[in-house]
Amino acid sequence: MKNFDLIATSAMGLEAIVAKEVRDLGYECEVENGKITYKGDALAIARSNMWLRTADRVKIKVGEFKAYTFDELFEKTKALPWEQLLPEDAEFPVSGKSVKSKLFSVSDCQAIVKKAIVERLRTQYKKTTWFEENGPLFKIEVALLKDVVTLTIDTSGSGLHKRGYRTDQGEAPLKETLAAALIMLTNWTPDKPFVDPFCGSGTIPIEAALIGQNIAPGFNREFVSEGWNLITESIWDDVRAEAEDLAKYDQPLDISGMDIDHRMVKIAEENAFEAGLGDLINFKQMRVQDFTTRKEYGVIVGNPPYGERLGEKKAVEEMYKEMGRTFSPLDTWSIYMLTSNEEFEQIYGKPATKKRKLFNGFIRTDYYQYWGKRPPRVDK
Repeated sequence: MKNFDLIATSAMGLEAIVAKEVRDLGYECEVENGKITYKGDALAIARSNMWLRTADRVKIKVGEFKAYTFDELFEKTKALPWEQLLPEDAEFPVSGKSVKSKLFSVSDCQAIVKKAIVERLRTQYKKTTWFEENGPLFKIEVALLKDVVTLTIDTSGSGLHKRGYRTDQGEAPLKETLAAALIMLTNWTPDKPFVDPFCGSGTIPIEAALIGQNIAPGFNREFVSEGWNLITESIWDDVRAEAEDLAKYDQPLDISGMDIDHRMVKIAEENAFEAGLGDLINFKQMRVQDFTTRKEYGVIVGNPPYGERLGEKKAVEEMYKEMGRTFSPLDTWSIYMLTSNEEFEQIYGKPATKKRKLFNGFIRTDYYQYWGKRPPRVDK
């Protein structure tokens, strides 16, 4: 089976987590800014789309080269073996971006790449007329960074954060990929209680349940590469069968989501049912300061309001204070909070064990981690 150069794209700060996921699938990889590169066949493309919880997309890298002139861009694009990837009837729109490069006009770069691919395919397929492009979709991207051109084809279609369970959302929903990463950065295991006190539309608890039962994040959706001859229908069937076999539907879970807004709680419940997890997650309307528990060694993961808007900051900081008081007796629990508020530790009333810089969309945030006591060792 032919091997491809693959790229799993990643949000800033999540590269190491995506790389671990790629390695867990059995592929050696290298980590760069915002992308993880590895080699894999058609099966690897299908498995990556099905299983990567924290990557944004999976792309095939067709070629990479330096180009300082439009002629160079045309000739080097034309020299690539596009016919090995694109069938004669392929629909292939070209998108683009250019950063710190001599060829800064994105629309010109797109047009030249399109023309070069058409010329190549015309020769290979011995066509004199224009391509009708009424077949499967291949989204091509030309990306220039410091005069290095990277040409890729997207295999995912909609971004991998679109799991297919979101019926509705709040004003600033957390991306499913980031929610999964927040959970994977904790010490949570499916046998421990898990709580999200600011659940909004339910993304963090739903992702926790998917992780807890080892349900593939791509199980409920389709991918653009399912329409390609490159990846046969039997490969997709095998990948879905593998996902079904590896799911642990009988794994008991103790997952709760709370929110002060009853409308969000209702949306969260609907989203959980859409994901097939409605009976597994307990949602309720509650303020964070009213949270109490007798359980031990649980994990709390939250994406609280940041107080970014004028007039909200004071109320949000007061809530952080109350949250600190509410959580302080929970000495066996590990607590993880994502916020852009740089004074969070002082307001919360306790320095974090560790913090990690992450981006929530374009907002720079810190992930504050408070590790609880470890459970006593049980001698076997």
